[in-house]
Amino acid sequence: MSDSKVVVITGASDGIGAAAARRLRGNGHTVVVVGRSVEKTRAVARELNVDSYVADFTRLDDVEHLASQLRAAYPRIDVLANNAGGVFGARTKTVDGFEKTFQVNHLAPFLLTRRLLDTLTASRASVLQTSSTVRFAKEIDLNDLDHDRNYDPVRAYSAAKLENILFTTELHRRYHASGISAASFYPGNVVTNFASDTTSPIMRLVRFLATKPLLPRLMRLSTPDQGADQIVWLTEGTPGTDWEPGSYYYKRRAVPPRNPQALDADLARGLWRRSEELLAGRLADSA
Repeated sequence: MSDSKVVVITGASDGIGAAAARRLRGNGHTVVVVGRSVEKTRAVARELNVDSYVADFTRLDDVEHLASQLRAAYPRIDVLANNAGGVFGARTKTVDGFEKTFQVNHLAPFLLTRRLLDTLTASRASVLQTSSTVRFAKEIDLNDLDHDRNYDPVRAYSAAKLENILFTTELHRRYHASGISAASFYPGNVVTNFASDTTSPIMRLVRFLATKPLLPRLMRLSTPDQGADQIVWLTEGTPGTDWEPGSYYYKRRAVPPRNPQALDADLARGLWRRSEELLAGRLADSA
């Protein structure tokens, strides 16, 4: 087993986040679970006898408060697993004025990572980002990240997962020399409660089919524990030896994302700058 690490996992109240927390705790790591649901997050924390924090990523004040709590409680964070996310239905703006899918999947983890940068760089931490296949993601428009034009739930979610990869690429470029090792990954098609809040007919159909006994195998669906394997493997591995920082992983292998935009360094830089502009007031005193 690798040396014990301090591991913060968002979206850890259910699904692959909770599965990863169980495995890492069982392997002797200090695990910190973060979730939106008070009841579910605390239940996982009680089960594992670990610390927990509740934050709703549709509220950026919650994200900032979470970052402050983590900085105060953990002078060292070895791994930040940005795993929280979701696909939703009708286009909705958050209290912060951003489209919900964009904020929950990209802007909130971007803000959390930025607010923890001092701790992460001092810890020579790994920052892991749960993404997706992004094969069918449409063109990213840096001037319409909120999808004021051409919105649909699947399009917004696919764009956000592509933004996760671009964020990881740029995080690596900017901060690898300072000690951060970043990686994004595709956990596979996992059967979880993910997308339980969606009103998208397509996603509702996928969730319905996944409940049928034989279809998950035919659809090549994975269990939460199988999906969590990437988080566990990247967490316990040594960056630069077991895995290459800045890369995108699927089944423990570095693979090129199946979308040319994910390899566009200029787009990655542009997304970073645009995200900073959208969060300018909240990043004024951060690294």
